[in-house]
Amino acid sequence: MTATSSNSANLGEDQTRPAGTGRLRWRVVDIVVAAVLGVACGVIFVGWNTIGYAWFAAMDAVTPGLGGLAAGVWFLAGPLGALIIRKPGAALLVELIAAFVSMAMGNQWGWTTMYSGFAQGLGAEIVFAALRYRRFTLPVAVLAGVGAGLGAFVNEFILGNWAKSPAFNAIYAGCTMLSGAVLAGLLGWLLMRTLARTGALDRFAAGREARPSV
Repeated sequence: MTATSSNSANLGEDQTRPAGTGRLRWRVVDIVVAAVLGVACGVIFVGWNTIGYAWFAAMDAVTPGLGGLAAGVWFLAGPLGALIIRKPGAALLVELIAAFVSMAMGNQWGWTTMYSGFAQGLGAEIVFAALRYRRFTLPVAVLAGVGAGLGAFVNEFILGNWAKSPAFNAIYAGCTMLSGAVLAGLLGWLLMRTLARTGALDRFAAGREARPSV
């Protein structure tokens, strides 16, 4: 085979390779940052376990189901992890690490925290997967927060909320998804942009996008 034909063959192989495959491969830095984000969010969860749950109980006392408005902070890790790392599984992994840290440091839910972390992370992950991990805009972040909230609602419905009234579940579902949109999606996007502007994310697409054009 001549050099020309060899180059042509290589070009043919490149053309048949899925575009952008490399951008979806995990690097060592991705794994490290996922772990750091998960631990940091887990510590936030530990604080929110007291503050957020007090708010949750107070809102629920006003109207059953309204407590879902306080839940969004517990969904933060998934959207934030995906917005920064931008690899398949990032939302699920970071949320699971955060849930584990919250459980390990002690909370009122014990090992069932891992169920919640899985459901919330999966809800956010599905949104990014549906867009083939190509879009990480504010609307997508908000939608991922909604997905995390929906995942949380489904998990809690299976674990016991199915026995509560349809009115409660309708209110709780709406409030949980709204809280996810704001306290996980919007807040996660703002945190990502803030970190990017400091230069901390220069090895990620999220950091490069935040650089001013020259």
